Amino acid sequence: YQQFINYPSLTVYENIASPLRLMNKNSADIDKAVRQCADLMKLSSFLTRKPLELSGGQQQRCALARALVKGSGLVLLDEPLANLDYKLREELRAEIPKIFADSGAIFVYATTEPEEALLLGGNTATLHEGRITQFGKTSTIYHQPKDATTARIFSNPPMNFLKLSKSGNKITFSDGTNAKASEALSKLGDGDYIAGFRPNHLELAQHSDMAIKFNAKLDVTEITGSETYMHMRHGGERWVGLVHGVHDLTLGEEVSVFLDPSHIYTFSQDGNMVLPAFYAKGI
Repeated sequence: YQQFINYPSLTVYENIASPLRLMNKNSADIDKAVRQCADLMKLSSFLTRKPLELSGGQQQRCALARALVKGSGLVLLDEPLANLDYKLREELRAEIPKIFADSGAIFVYATTEPEEALLLGGNTATLHEGRITQFGKTSTIYHQPKDATTARIFSNPPMNFLKLSKSGNKITFSDGTNAKASEALSKLGDGDYIAGFRPNHLELAQHSDMAIKFNAKLDVTEITGSETYMHMRHGGERWVGLVHGVHDLTLGEEVSVFLDPSHIYTFSQDGNMVLPAFYAKGI
C-alpha cells in the first residue's frame, strides 16, 4: 500500500494490536505480539504516540507492523515506499531486507524501482502491460533479460538501444559507426540486430582498445551525490549515461562517449534476446 493506512485516533500500540483484537486474542498474547513486532520495526519508543506524531518513515513502519503482527505466512506490499521522501525511502530500503528475513513470512513486493528488487533479491517477475515478461532469480533477470522489454523495465535509467548489423568480423551501427566484432559478437550470425547497453556502461574516457566511440549532443545533466546523469541525443535516439564523479559539462555541447563491446546485449529485430553481454555470460 502506498498510503500510510493507520488509524489516526489510536496509539501506535493500538494500531498494531487492532488485527489481533479482531481475532479475539487474549490480552497477554496481544501484548507480547505487539511488543515483539514494535521491536522488529524499531517502534518500541513510540507505542504511546498517535500516527500523526510520527515521521513518514515511522508511520509506514507502523502500518507494516500491523500487517505483520498477525503472523500471516503471505504478505502483499504494493509500492510501500512510493510516497516517502528520498531520505525516508532510503532509510526504509536499508531496513526492509532484515525485516523480511526476521519475520519468516513470504512477501510479494510490487515496485516500479529496479533498485528495490535488486536490494531484496529472491525471485522477481517483471510485468509489462499486465503480462509477466520474465520470472526467475532477480540477479539472472538483471544480467540475462529474455527480451528488450524486460531489459528496459529492469534498468534504471532505462537501457539504451541502437540498431546494428554484423557482416563477417565487422559490426556496423545504424549511425554508420564501424567496429571490429568482439569475441562475443563474433559468435553472431551475419544479419541485423538491436544493441542494448546500460547507462553506467557509457564512459567519458576510452579505457580499452576495443571501446567504441559515439558522439552525442548533451541535453541535460543531473548531479546526484557522486554521480552524473547525462541525457543525450545520438541521431534519432535518446540515451542516458551514468558516470561516476561530478563532471562540468555544457548543455548543448557534443560529447564523446565510449562503450566497451563486452557490455552490449544483442536482441533480434523483434526484441528477443540473442546474446547477453559477455560480462554476464557466466552469471
